[in-house]
Amino acid sequence: MLKWILTLVIAIFLLGILGPHLARFIRFGKLPGDMAFRFRGRTYAFPFASIIIFSLLLWLVSRII
Repeated sequence: MLKWILTLVIAIFLLGILGPHLARFIRFGKLPGDMAFRFRGRTYAFPFASIIIFSLLLWLVSRII
């Protein structure tokens, strides 16, 4: 249990620090498979492909640790 909590804390910390910098290069939220639409002046985004990539990265980190 402690191993999972530690993994989660480390992953959130790293994503918080590296996320904005990586977003410029990888363009999370604008990958093929991510959907966005405008309705009444607001933009709604459904980043399906980005969520799958984040899930795989977190799974790999948890396997390594």
